[in-house]
Amino acid sequence: MIIMSTTEKARVLLQNQLDEGKTQTERNKLGQFATPTALAIDILEYASALLPLDFKIRFLDPAFGTGSFYSALLQRFQRAQIVEAVGYEIDPHYGDEAIKLWAKTSLQLNIADFTSATPPNSNKAKANLLICNPPYVRHHHLSRIEKLRLQNKTEQTAGIKLSGLAGLYCHFLCISDAWIAKDGLAGWLIPSGFMDVNYGQQIKEYLLNRVTLLRLHRFHPKDVQFSDALVSNAVVWFRKAKAPANHAVEFTYGGSLMNPNVKEVISVDVLRSTVKWTNFGLGSNSINSNCQQMKLSDLFIIKRGLATGANNFFVLTPEQVSTYQLPSLFLKPILPSPRHLLVDEIEADSVGNPVLDRQLFLLACNLPEDEVKAKYPSLWRYLHLGVENGISDRYLCKHRSPWYLQENRPPSPFLCTYMGRADTKRGRPFRFILNHSMATVANVYLILYPKPALAVALSQKPELNRSVWQALSEISDETLMGEGRVYGGGLHKLEPKELGNAIVSITLQS
Repeated sequence: MIIMSTTEKARVLLQNQLDEGKTQTERNKLGQFATPTALAIDILEYASALLPLDFKIRFLDPAFGTGSFYSALLQRFQRAQIVEAVGYEIDPHYGDEAIKLWAKTSLQLNIADFTSATPPNSNKAKANLLICNPPYVRHHHLSRIEKLRLQNKTEQTAGIKLSGLAGLYCHFLCISDAWIAKDGLAGWLIPSGFMDVNYGQQIKEYLLNRVTLLRLHRFHPKDVQFSDALVSNAVVWFRKAKAPANHAVEFTYGGSLMNPNVKEVISVDVLRSTVKWTNFGLGSNSINSNCQQMKLSDLFIIKRGLATGANNFFVLTPEQVSTYQLPSLFLKPILPSPRHLLVDEIEADSVGNPVLDRQLFLLACNLPEDEVKAKYPSLWRYLHLGVENGISDRYLCKHRSPWYLQENRPPSPFLCTYMGRADTKRGRPFRFILNHSMATVANVYLILYPKPALAVALSQKPELNRSVWQALSEISDETLMGEGRVYGGGLHKLEPKELGNAIVSITLQS
């Protein structure tokens, strides 16, 4: 049980009041998600365990907010130990009030952009304890000019050229290199997605080559640290010093920093040769010799589902098929949109139709119009309705010959939703579907067609379909969101190439 000090109670009340004074959209734009009290105290408690009892602290928080870490610092260390405390806060909405709150302490709070500030010249003036929850601003919200500025500043400071896909928190971590004293300790509360995604490779290189990575703790996905930010978090600890020979890093998972559920020590050499770090610290589920990490593009040809040009005309219910007496020869089963698909595994009946409450069929005919008119009068009458209602003049239809021709999208056992939001009841923006049926899908899905080597293995051992599906489903949301793009209102999308860049861990059967 956390016992709050009087000042911390006042700070939490102030934080809530200030948050209410902004819209969620405004806070999302600046990545403003305050660290909860219990988590801040847990982090500072762990810092105290790493530091000598008489250690003289020069504290820095580059993304101060109202001061949750500073409050925890004051609760976990003697005032006499704190030689200096410096903070940076870009938003006066929070910073001005924080200055008033901490006016009776020695805090030096600067209302300024940390990434544009000038670091101290001497090692003695630099921080020897940096604790930060940097702003979670995804790269989509950074202008081209701002992104270029940050990339240049990061490269000048840490010698690392970050990808254009890197979020603002990655730049914060690298730019802070110039602010940390030799042998100084740093603790970063950041999204765990960097451990898997391509843009995180440079961050991992920094942690392995420029500093001594001490520990990486991940929270269980169900243990959401921020009620207003749906992202899995990690706490990264390192010292500003070159790692010794044969150095190993502690990976922990679940529980708290002081009392994790799982511990595992991994050598730096193994980390350097491993693309995906989220497998570490999971005990029996960690990487073994039979596990390979591969891009999805190495295993699958990925395509968008078919674009009909007019779903309300070409995608039909059984009742519509009966009403218009459409021949079954030109009907293919098609899955409903993801919002109407309540299961992630599609069973099939004896003829390959999906066993779903919502049955739908795609009208797919490649015969010329005169042949349809001569041989299939009921289909001809229906197509004529499409002409009368202007369907044939729509953009996609107008550029096809005949206008009702559909793209060739054979069924596949593996599907992924094309777009979604993290704040749905499912809590995941993307879903992988195991499709046992012969149903195709529209362009609200991505289709994963196994490449020859995988296709042969699946044909020889059909039971592997489920193993592959489970491996796909274990790809973290942060990995998928990091590869894709996000639009206003928090809508995430994945194009085929972007999904192909995601890393999956596949256990090979001996």
